[in-house]
Amino acid sequence: MKHLQGIPSRFRKLPFILAAAAALATSVAVAGPAGASNWGTHSWTVQVGSESWDQAIQGMAFLPTDITVNAGDTINWEANAAEIHTVSFLATGQSLQPFDPFDPKQLGLVGTESYDGTSYYNSGLMSNVEVPGFKVVESYSLTFPKEGDFTYYCLLHGMAMKGTVHVQEEGSEYPYTQRDYDRSSQAQERSILRDGHRLNDSLAEQATDHLVLAGGDDGIAMVMRFVQAAVTVHVGDKVVFSNPGMDAPHTVTFGAEPANVFVPSGDPTQFSGGDLNSGIIPANAGPASSFEVTFTKAGTFKYICALHDYMGMVGEVRVVD
Repeated sequence: MKHLQGIPSRFRKLPFILAAAAALATSVAVAGPAGASNWGTHSWTVQVGSESWDQAIQGMAFLPTDITVNAGDTINWEANAAEIHTVSFLATGQSLQPFDPFDPKQLGLVGTESYDGTSYYNSGLMSNVEVPGFKVVESYSLTFPKEGDFTYYCLLHGMAMKGTVHVQEEGSEYPYTQRDYDRSSQAQERSILRDGHRLNDSLAEQATDHLVLAGGDDGIAMVMRFVQAAVTVHVGDKVVFSNPGMDAPHTVTFGAEPANVFVPSGDPTQFSGGDLNSGIIPANAGPASSFEVTFTKAGTFKYICALHDYMGMVGEVRVVD
């Protein structure tokens, strides 16, 4: 080759050696793991919940739902939605119970920074926004020193929202990288949002001026809106507010929000304005999942879900003669 003429023979092979070395380095980089190596301890991230841009659709999943780490690794759970969730590991023999908003062990941090595999651990309430009336955190971290499979739950959404941490022997090969988990989580998040929009469309087909649906959920996504939020009725008419979901509770609250939104107040049989609160309207509870209001005076009456108004779950009833 002319460009090598004049170069001492012992150096003429150098460009080829360098090219071969570069090619080998590239092939190793492509074939090697895209994330952490097997040696040492590593940190991983799990997203808690998901949501649409306007917070109307809320996801009921930890992303990823299952994650495999090595003994000694740390998992960081990051709030990814306005809806409140928890990361909660139950103690051995402890059963999952309905959420109790007055239990400090469900509302706040329980446990150390290292998971012992048998005790009750709780993140406290998690959200990516400030939630009126509640203390929330945006992140929660735990180190896993012991091997095993450990299931955890969101105390508010129960069996519909659970995840598993698989802890393998220290130094084991990781089956997935953080990048792999992030890609699969993004795909699952898009699927959850599609499900939520389909659910919202289905609810809209059922709602009328006399039947307002207080949100809805299907174990995958939650609709955090009244459907249909603005209705028009006549004096003397009744409006039924129904919670058709599987899990998420709501309220219908007119006027000033009471100190205890969980307790009913006011008279819904002859409402002419002022303060009225349904108390908790539970999901999947038969007749208890409905709240009926008879309007006895013309006017426009605004109301909220006292649990989710910070997400935009509000409405109004226009009453005409």
